[in-house]
Amino acid sequence: MSYIHIRGLEFSYINEAEEPPVKNTVLKGIDLDIEKGEFVAVLGHNGSGKSTLAKCINAINTPEKGEVTVDGLDTIREENLLPIRKRVGMVFQNPDNQIVATIVEEDVAFALENLGVEPKEIRRRVDEALKTVGMYEYRMHAPHKLSGGQKQRVAIAGIIAMEPDCIVLDEPTAMLDPKGRSEVMKTIKMLNREKGVTIVLITHYMEEAAQADRVVVIDGGEKIMDSVPKKVFSQVDVMRNLGLDVPQVTEIADFLNKQGYDISGEIITEDECVQALYGLLKDTAAG
Repeated sequence: MSYIHIRGLEFSYINEAEEPPVKNTVLKGIDLDIEKGEFVAVLGHNGSGKSTLAKCINAINTPEKGEVTVDGLDTIREENLLPIRKRVGMVFQNPDNQIVATIVEEDVAFALENLGVEPKEIRRRVDEALKTVGMYEYRMHAPHKLSGGQKQRVAIAGIIAMEPDCIVLDEPTAMLDPKGRSEVMKTIKMLNREKGVTIVLITHYMEEAAQADRVVVIDGGEKIMDSVPKKVFSQVDVMRNLGLDVPQVTEIADFLNKQGYDISGEIITEDECVQALYGLLKDTAAG
């Protein structure tokens, strides 16, 4: 069985403000498998169900129907909640909502202290986590004085200190400037490539999703696509019909293709785009 195994997942919210209360089904029979060590990006417009899916993986939400297992542990069983949350860390959109202490290193140590980890081990984990995200030199700083990208890296360090096998990140760069987004993505990729941490990244930035091993597209609570980034983003018209963008370089390639130029529709990086354009110009000059 896969590390994260989802079958027939259905989940609804009840709107108690309505009279009578209205049931809103958000996830409608999702099947998804994520292997240990994978980097999977999940895309979908607002209200598509992607954040709800993220919370189901971390057992914040439990299935109404179907099943979700993490490392063989069923999320619906209460005795599995703590073991699952030790395996799956969660990073949210706004780092201010996850930072609870007035000193960076105390914030990273907070969850470990609550779990009763011995002080010597806390010191080791906190130092290692801060070094991992490049924030060790800020360990005695006040979190509220840091930039958005630095705060988010501190929040990630707090999760890393728990030593999870998997980190689910729900739009972690949405509130950051380009520099902050770049810092956080660099950290995410390093955790995946060098530390072997399974990454599930919920994002609406296509350039971020293009860096994943796989892209899953959710629409109306259903899984619409699940493939490598090149295959997903090459379906430009399908993505647009779903209200989603594609990386800018993919858009350029698609436009040139439709103008009759012979250029690959599976371009997702700037380097690939430069090489393809250079090849086109070279062929034009030779012709």
